[in-house]
Amino acid sequence: MRTTYNHTTQNTELFKQQLLQWAQQFDDVVWLDSNNYNQTYSNYDAVLAVDAFTSIKTDYTQAFEHLKEYQALTNDWIFGYLTYDLKNAVENLISQNFDGLKFPDLYFFQPKKLFFFKGDQVEVQYLNMVDDEFEEDLKAIRHCEEARRSNLPNEIKIKLRIHKDEYFEKINSMLAHIHRGDIYEANFCQEFYAENTQINPLETYNKLNTISNPPFASFLKLGDKYLLSASPERYLKKQGNTIITQPIKGTAKRSENTEEDNQLKQDLLANEKERSENIMIVDLVRNDLSKTAIKGSVEVEELCKIYTFDQVHQMISTVKSKIEPTTHAVDVIKSTFPMGSMTGAPKISAMKIIEALEETKRGLYSGAVGYFTPKGDFDFNVVIRSILYNETKKYVSYSVGGAITAKSDPLKEYEECLVKAKAMRQVLED
Repeated sequence: MRTTYNHTTQNTELFKQQLLQWAQQFDDVVWLDSNNYNQTYSNYDAVLAVDAFTSIKTDYTQAFEHLKEYQALTNDWIFGYLTYDLKNAVENLISQNFDGLKFPDLYFFQPKKLFFFKGDQVEVQYLNMVDDEFEEDLKAIRHCEEARRSNLPNEIKIKLRIHKDEYFEKINSMLAHIHRGDIYEANFCQEFYAENTQINPLETYNKLNTISNPPFASFLKLGDKYLLSASPERYLKKQGNTIITQPIKGTAKRSENTEEDNQLKQDLLANEKERSENIMIVDLVRNDLSKTAIKGSVEVEELCKIYTFDQVHQMISTVKSKIEPTTHAVDVIKSTFPMGSMTGAPKISAMKIIEALEETKRGLYSGAVGYFTPKGDFDFNVVIRSILYNETKKYVSYSVGGAITAKSDPLKEYEECLVKAKAMRQVLED
C-alpha cells in the first residue's frame, strides 16, 4: 500500500519550513506540530499529510456513519476535521446562526504523501502509485526558501460580532439560566471578523505559531479554506484500547517578571471558580467516556494541573478509560462529541442555550482536527486560538469563549476573552 523512506534532517526547523512551503501547491493539506512541547502522550513531533487520493466531504446528516464507512474502505491513514455542528448528528439540535466561512461539516482525506517527524528523523510514507516521486520531491523541498513576507496590504479592520454591552446582556441571560437550574456551566463564544480581506495563510500561521508555540498547532488547507491554529488543547486520543482526553478550563495571563509570573500561576491553581469549572467538565467527560468504557476503567490521572505556555497558564485535567477491542474508534468520538470543554453541563441543555445566545455558527471553531491510523487509533486537538479564512469570500474570522458558571463576573469574562484573542489580533493587525 505504502512505500516508506527514512530521511535525516540537518536542520529540523528549516526542513519543516521548506516542507510547509512545498505543501502549498496541494489542495488538501494537514500539518500538525507539537512545537517540541514536552508532553506525555505524544507519538510524533510533527506530521504533514498532503495530496488527497480519496476523500469524504459531508454535512452533519449521518456524518459519523459515513466516516465509519470511509475509514473501513480506505483502511489507511486519513486526516481531516470534525466541525462543532456535528452535534446535530449526535443530538436533536440545529445550527442556524450566521456562517461567513462555509466549511463543510466533516472532511477527511487519504493522503498520497505523508511525513512524520521524530527528532531529526523524518519517516516518509508514499502511496505506491506515487513512490517514484520521492527523490524529485525531496529536491524540490530542499529548494524551497523559507516563507517570504507577502506584500498584501495590511489594512485589516477587525469587527466584533457582539459588542461589549450586548456581551454583558447575553452573559446575564446565561447566568439567569444557571440560577434557574437549567445548566451549571456553558461555554459562550464570540466572533471577531474581517471582510474583504486577503491574508497569506502560511505567513499568518507561522506568525501565530511563533507567538504561541502550542502543543497542538495545525495548518489545514481544503481548497480555498484555511485553518491556522495555535491550539493548546487535546480533545481525544486513542492508543490501542486506551482513550485519553485532556480538557482545559482555567486561564491566566503570563508576566515577563518571573516572580509575578509564578504568582499568577499559583493564583490560578488556587482560584475556586476556575477549579470548579474544571471539575465540572471533568465530571462531564468522565460521563462521556463511560458510554464506551469497560466498567470501572474511567480514571482521572491529573486534576487541575497547571501547564505553562508562551501566552498563558492553563488548568488542564487528564482523564483516561479503557475500551473493548470490538468498540469502533468512531463510536468513541461520537459518544464524546462535541468536547465538554467547549459545551457545558448538562451538555444538551448547554448546547441549546449556546445556540440561542451566540450570533455565529461555530463551524470548525471548537471542532477538532487530527487523524486516524490504519490500525484505528486516532489523535485530535480542539480547534481554539485559531484563525479561519475563506479565500474566495475574503472572510477572516477568529472566535474566543469562556466558561460561564454561577460565580462568573461578566466583566472578568470579557477580559479573559480579550486575553485569549490577543495573539490572533496581534498577528492579523501587526
